[in-house]
Amino acid sequence: MKRWAAPLAVLLTAACAPTPPPTPGPVPAFAAKPFEPFNRTDTVAIAMREWRLFGSPVDDRPPQDRPAPLRPQDKPERQPGLWQRIGEYWWIGLAVPPSEQPARVEYWTGKHDDKGAVFPAPEDGHYAWSAAFISYVMRIAGAGVRFPYSANHATYVNEAAARRSPILQAFAPEAYAPRAGDLVCFGRMSARALKFADLPTASVWPGHCAMVVDVQPGMIGVLGGNVNDAVTMTHVPVTASGTLAGADGVILDKRYPWFVVLRVLYDAEAEPAGDD
Repeated sequence: MKRWAAPLAVLLTAACAPTPPPTPGPVPAFAAKPFEPFNRTDTVAIAMREWRLFGSPVDDRPPQDRPAPLRPQDKPERQPGLWQRIGEYWWIGLAVPPSEQPARVEYWTGKHDDKGAVFPAPEDGHYAWSAAFISYVMRIAGAGVRFPYSANHATYVNEAAARRSPILQAFAPEAYAPRAGDLVCFGRMSARALKFADLPTASVWPGHCAMVVDVQPGMIGVLGGNVNDAVTMTHVPVTASGTLAGADGVILDKRYPWFVVLRVLYDAEAEPAGDD
């Protein structure tokens, strides 16, 4: 009987030991390697997949004209299947050591804080996930270590503007016509008056970026996370040449102060042809 004493003691000790906290990630092997070249078609398809998961909402009204849910608990981000998905945006999109994040965001979901407790629905502004959504799409698409994943859009806008990113280039709204798979951004609240000439900034700022998924004459369709508490499409007017602003720098869209376009440098336009 003595030969079982030591293993039994080990098992009992392990059973009583506290569960260690999870580590960020994991990043799927197909995205970490990646299996296919980082390409524009896959990135847009991933973003569109997430949009369909939320019911394919489209809202072109100015933010101030959008009605609030009748009950805060009815927000899409708090619904079964969707709050977990937002947790994946945080977990996978920001799969970096906690010391590199301003908060333990890898624990968050669409309705839970870093202790797993449900936070009040009106306080969701403290858990804004629009940058986590962009980070998730880029991560799953295979951008690898080249994209500056962050809980704040300002991080990758500044990296692009400072020319520190190998796959992002920042342009003024009148200087570059965004293509599908690029990002368009504006400042919010205290940063609403930010101009392209202000970049890069010395600190982060509140803002929003959306991914271009459709380009038509006079209009582009962009997908943003945490818009109406969902992944939502918005249509943005563009000039005849496809830019967000005219040659004089005046933004065509009166709802949002778009002030920077991020060109994403993909390895390929689409996946290479298979050998089926």
